[in-house]
Amino acid sequence: MTTSKPDPHQEKKRILVAEDDPAIAAMLVKILDVRYEVHHADSGTAALALADRVKPHLALLDVMMPGLDGYATAQRLRLLPGLKSIAIVFLTAKSGPMDVVKGIQSGARFYLAKPFKIDELLAKVKKALGE
Repeated sequence: MTTSKPDPHQEKKRILVAEDDPAIAAMLVKILDVRYEVHHADSGTAALALADRVKPHLALLDVMMPGLDGYATAQRLRLLPGLKSIAIVFLTAKSGPMDVVKGIQSGARFYLAKPFKIDELLAKVKKALGE
């Protein structure tokens, strides 16, 4: 797989990763940090507060998190000033047909099941960001 390098003079796009599993969160940050400015929150509530400050271009959300789940977090993200059209990608172990439908209804552009392939994740992130 060939990847184009980002223009060093162009501002990096911001991604919010909302993931409560520390190992998965660390891996996602490491993978995405090469190309993007990555911010991590370990709950839906923390993700909303962080998103309000950093105004991410994309939210990569787990569904099962303490406090607000990913579905509620996605819906509330879009209510924050400046985030009405934020790109949302779910990355979750909940992969049943009704879970996917609920994710799309919550505003997700893509819904990826864990375990996931890194290449597939990166492709969906790039597509969601319009790259």
